[in-house]
Amino acid sequence: MNDQAENLRRRLEARHNQSMARTIAVLSGKGGVGKSNFSLNFSIALSKRGKRVLVFDMDIGMGNIDILIGQHSPLSIIDFFENDCCLKDIITEGPGNISIITGGTGLTNLFSLDEESYTRFNEEFISLLANYDYILFDMGAGITQDSIKFILCVDELFVITTPEPTSIMDAYSAMKYIHSVNKGIPLFLVCNRVFTSKDGKETIERLQNALVKFLGLETVALGYLPDDRTVSRAVTKQIPFILFDSKANVSKAIVDIASRYVNHSFEGEVTLQKSDFLRNMKRYFLGK
Repeated sequence: MNDQAENLRRRLEARHNQSMARTIAVLSGKGGVGKSNFSLNFSIALSKRGKRVLVFDMDIGMGNIDILIGQHSPLSIIDFFENDCCLKDIITEGPGNISIITGGTGLTNLFSLDEESYTRFNEEFISLLANYDYILFDMGAGITQDSIKFILCVDELFVITTPEPTSIMDAYSAMKYIHSVNKGIPLFLVCNRVFTSKDGKETIERLQNALVKFLGLETVALGYLPDDRTVSRAVTKQIPFILFDSKANVSKAIVDIASRYVNHSFEGEVTLQKSDFLRNMKRYFLGK
């Protein structure tokens, strides 16, 4: 009888998890690699596939999602923590039918939640998990001892790099740190600003080989984006490049990456398990 009850509980939990949004943290080892542009356009590519997507700008004080879309939000995550606004009230509708929570300026202790702040965030965030298919956290460049706690809460991590040696090394260092504290979280690699397909493939393969050789860490090659003038033109116009020119090579590439991710079209074996974002937050922020 107890076995039957346990099996039922597991089936209900599995069904519950399937109905909740997948959480993704997008990060880089250094700034200036196009991380926020990737987060924004990848989210729109998911939306074009009929997915409900929320982009959460976590680069507090230096967030630029709102700048990339030329849209000022009157409220940000700061208003949730400092002015008692509800999470649903600080969500704005962005281009391509995505939802956005901006980072704002002036807040420095977002990653140091006390129990009261955690409880309030928990109660409101659970409704967001039920209302979206994907929630992307566009993290600040690099990793700190505080931000790592939040990064470890998500289902998957996307690491953005470029072919530049310093960018590759910084991405390697970031993943080494993550792997040292959590060996189970899936890591996806995206190489931005490549001049040729060969350049993109070799950059990702070189990084993957180093991770396996020195850390025993397997990662998933999600794809690469070309160095396309469309991106700078779109940024100047404050329009996501996938909407600015859908036929551009970079726009086609981001659509391919979104398709590959949604369809789980990865090379090799990869196991994607649904974690419990809010339970992880309690564990990493409150030590419970």
